[in-house]
Amino acid sequence: MKQIVSPGRVVGLDMARCLALLGMIATHALVPVGPDGVTVVQQVAGGRASALFAVLAGVSLSLMTGGARPLPDAERQALAGGLVVRALIVAGIGLVLGGLQTGIAVILVYYGLLFLLGIPFLRLRIRPLILLAGGWLLVVPVISHLLRPQLPAPSYANPQPDSLSHPWQLVTELTFTGYYPVVPWLAYLLVGMAIGRLDFAAPRAWAALLVPGALLASASWYLSGVLLARPGVLTTLNGTYDGPRDVGSITDNLTFGLAGATPTGSWWWLVVRAPHSGTPFDLAHTIGSAMVVIALCLLVARAAPRVVAVVFGAGAMTLTLYTVHVIMRTPGIWPEDDVQTYLRHVAFVLCVGALFRLRGLRGPLEWVVARASAAASDSVRSTPAGRA
Repeated sequence: MKQIVSPGRVVGLDMARCLALLGMIATHALVPVGPDGVTVVQQVAGGRASALFAVLAGVSLSLMTGGARPLPDAERQALAGGLVVRALIVAGIGLVLGGLQTGIAVILVYYGLLFLLGIPFLRLRIRPLILLAGGWLLVVPVISHLLRPQLPAPSYANPQPDSLSHPWQLVTELTFTGYYPVVPWLAYLLVGMAIGRLDFAAPRAWAALLVPGALLASASWYLSGVLLARPGVLTTLNGTYDGPRDVGSITDNLTFGLAGATPTGSWWWLVVRAPHSGTPFDLAHTIGSAMVVIALCLLVARAAPRVVAVVFGAGAMTLTLYTVHVIMRTPGIWPEDDVQTYLRHVAFVLCVGALFRLRGLRGPLEWVVARASAAASDSVRSTPAGRA
């Protein structure tokens, strides 16, 4: 039998990636609003699953460039060349998936651009990354609030190949106005990069994330609730809300979530904690939640690494399985929003992930991306500057 856990593989992170994937599938395949309002699944997974996905992207960036011991400049530059190719391939896959009629807000184009924006920060260690992330989540939502009224209105459509013929619209949606705006979302990546600089071999690496994450998540949630409860705040938000009203009251809409950014009719919008709102409170809460999930996954995986590696093997091939999941949501396959459809997707993802793990195989798209990025890194190394 192939080796289940390869040397240097952090199984707890694979478990966290798998949970992020399952959470995103839940928001795609389950009805988000029922007779009693926003469902529990939507309240738990909405916004948090995609944020966890983005934080783990930052963790991957750090691990690919040395982890707790950042690589020398020359080697880091070579790997950065590979990361550019990786980002472009991921974004290219996202453009293709965006053209399918799935009803899913495909994250991959945003994800690829997020990788590119993270490259200038590869040399940073934990402390500057944390300080930069803290400043980013406080300042950038304010800048976004001021800037978005001057930008084209979002189309609320997935980036797809045709989007390349409208470059300014595409750029503004990817950066500020789309479903996963990468400029505010860089806070997720920076926090993930700081986490990736931890020594995961240390027995209590999880402890460095659990308590700070829980405090950040709970404090941001509580403070947002206090501010929203002030007299007239919800009335102001209701009067300036320009999104769909089919969810119910303004409170129900905030519970359900927004489409990547808040309306800009009032500064009070910056205090909401709604999923996919991109406010300081939303970013802080979902970052804290992601830290708690990663900490618990590291703890569980340390107790039973082989079992976790197999059961959550899908976390080692999320690009492939996310792509297949999106394709399966096209009309004629499994497009319905119900529990049975969700269970089919989950069973498929977990079974394929476990099989590939037991066979010691890499996901097909992961294999392609790894080969292409390695070739790009080797090309950089072969240049005079790289040899030097």
